[in-house]
Amino acid sequence: MTQANYQERRGQLETYFDRTAVEAWARLTSTAPVSGIRATVRAGRDRMRNTLLSWLPADLSGKRVLDAGCGTGALAVEAARRGAEVVAIDLSPTLVDLARDRTPPELLHSASGGSILFLSGDMLSPDLGSFDHVVGMDSMIHYHRHDIVRVLSTLAERTRGSIVFTFAPKTPLLATMITVGRLFPPGLAGWRAERCERIASGFYTSQAMELVRS
Repeated sequence: MTQANYQERRGQLETYFDRTAVEAWARLTSTAPVSGIRATVRAGRDRMRNTLLSWLPADLSGKRVLDAGCGTGALAVEAARRGAEVVAIDLSPTLVDLARDRTPPELLHSASGGSILFLSGDMLSPDLGSFDHVVGMDSMIHYHRHDIVRVLSTLAERTRGSIVFTFAPKTPLLATMITVGRLFPPGLAGWRAERCERIASGFYTSQAMELVRS
């Protein structure tokens, strides 16, 4: 896949999440009643978020964390409560505004301890700097396998500790490519797959994986 493929898909996702699906997404990620189908998706996402958070250190004081595809900000809030300096970025400015509105004010303006900086834009922008940990919950799930590997390789260049992310279980060969070290692309040299877990809840199914520096 080329940079053009990634940019084209990114543009499609920005349009979808910022315009077409924003109201449904806002409701799904709230505590408002939803249909039975959406309730299973909400429960699955809650389990996945808790899984990814459990793979991060309990104490993130002094650590810089990238929430790549932050959505409405629930994961970023929990990471900040552990003391992390979180950069939370999403393609959708509307969702970022919603996330900012839902975040406790003390986490937006903390002079010490955990804090969150919300941004709309590209999770691969070099302007974001380097991180101790990167989390990508269901943000790479919409891309093709080759694009996911490219995204991971790019993020790995600026990550000191771990990358925890999700992908669609049906993504051809992705799990094998990642777990078999000899198939790692150059950008992931020196990394290894540590943990992998599938979350299935009704209409929600996603695969979580943790990459750590060897």
